[in-house]
Amino acid sequence: MIDSRAIIDGNARIGNNVEIGPWSIVGPDVEIGDNTVVGPHVVIKGPTKIGQGNRIFQFASVGEDCQDKKYAGEPTELIIGDNNVIREGCTIHRGTVQDNGITRIGSDNLLMANVHVAHDCVVGDHTIMANNVALAGHVHLGDHSILGGFSAVHQFCRIGEHVMTGAGSVILKDIPSFVMANGNPVKPHGINAEGLKRRGFSKEEIRTLKRAYKVVYRQQLTVEQALSELNRLLPDCSAVSLIIDSLQSSTRGIIR
Repeated sequence: MIDSRAIIDGNARIGNNVEIGPWSIVGPDVEIGDNTVVGPHVVIKGPTKIGQGNRIFQFASVGEDCQDKKYAGEPTELIIGDNNVIREGCTIHRGTVQDNGITRIGSDNLLMANVHVAHDCVVGDHTIMANNVALAGHVHLGDHSILGGFSAVHQFCRIGEHVMTGAGSVILKDIPSFVMANGNPVKPHGINAEGLKRRGFSKEEIRTLKRAYKVVYRQQLTVEQALSELNRLLPDCSAVSLIIDSLQSSTRGIIR
């Protein structure tokens, strides 16, 4: 149901069984997939593609021009997957031509109130960003990661899969997959073992990932030396490859 008080541009493409609340504005070049619910007072600006089964709460701003001063009105995009929950007051900006021109959010994510996702961010699937989390431009956030409330992530940082940060964390460098971290600036505090148990990792896999953590953080090795040791653990646990990928793809360096 589309409320009569909503403003929908004639060039917007609205799927089946979509609900749009009063005083919401959907601009041109916006595509909203089936079974999505848009609350009242939401502004969606294109080019933006929103998948199926999403729920967007009141006062969210989705697909707005980015805050990068280099942005000059280019037709960049925002692409959002399926079954995401975007809570009150979230702001999600489109990309810039200085990157790939796309801000991308996967599926099954929860963005709690007042979360900010800046231009050119890439967010995976099944992530949780608690209230007031802020991602600066070009941040990559891996699948199943959880950022505690008021966590702030510096531009170009990469956060691996299954990471968890505590409330108020300030993230200035990359966080390898599986690591728990907290503080200002953020510091590593072991493997996210409880989260891995809940997601079906075996005791043996978790034990090997803890060994991998010690290789990176407890043996005073360089990154190159740690990579050599981590490759020896791969036969015991293929998930170690995610830690290896985190180290190899890092451009800002990892937290220590």
